[in-house]
Amino acid sequence: MNDVAKIARRKLSDEVFDRLYAMLLNGDYAPGEHLPSERELMAMFGVGRPAIREGTQALERLGMVSIQHGQRPRVTMPTADGLLSQIELTAMHMLSSSSESLEHLKEARAFFELGMVGRAARVAGDDDIAELETHLETQRSALNRDAGAFIKADMSFHTAIAAMTGNPIFAAVSQAMLNWLANFHAAMLHWEGNEHVTLEEHERIIAALRGRDEIRAVAEMRAHLDRARSLYSLT
Repeated sequence: MNDVAKIARRKLSDEVFDRLYAMLLNGDYAPGEHLPSERELMAMFGVGRPAIREGTQALERLGMVSIQHGQRPRVTMPTADGLLSQIELTAMHMLSSSSESLEHLKEARAFFELGMVGRAARVAGDDDIAELETHLETQRSALNRDAGAFIKADMSFHTAIAAMTGNPIFAAVSQAMLNWLANFHAAMLHWEGNEHVTLEEHERIIAALRGRDEIRAVAEMRAHLDRARSLYSLT
């Protein structure tokens, strides 16, 4: 009997969090609606103001409610972007601590990009192709002038392809992975001397998408990513 774990005494704020969390999952309060006031929640749960504030602040840290001074917490509309932003700091810590994690991220990015460009080739419209060409021209105009703008346009090119799929989760995942990698550009990405190659590869990807050629689009993206993967290192 001595080996049986004791039941830990929980903080009241944890109980408040659990109950509010369950109410949100149950749909008791829809996105855009306000939660009850602190006084109402205190009466509802039979706890003091500090427990209510700690519980609602925990919900805010998860992106489930927004809290403005002097107002009741408002339930937020959940989005894929919001979800991924919650793990950004943890992701950056993981990547900076392990070369293996960076390799895993590069592999995951390639997996997503190949799938997304394949779908993009099937569904791309003329406006989508025109947008990619705009991003390419922006990138070309930054060549040999502004490395930061060149990289930003490169990211916009890839996120535009993700958006072409029509799936907001794909777009959010693509943006998150590119942002995480971008944090390594200054110290880790050996970009100089590769700009013209990048532009040529983007041109070939656009040509494949314009022709609605899924096989070629995937092949061009794979060649582009395989070369780009070698530019990142932890040395």
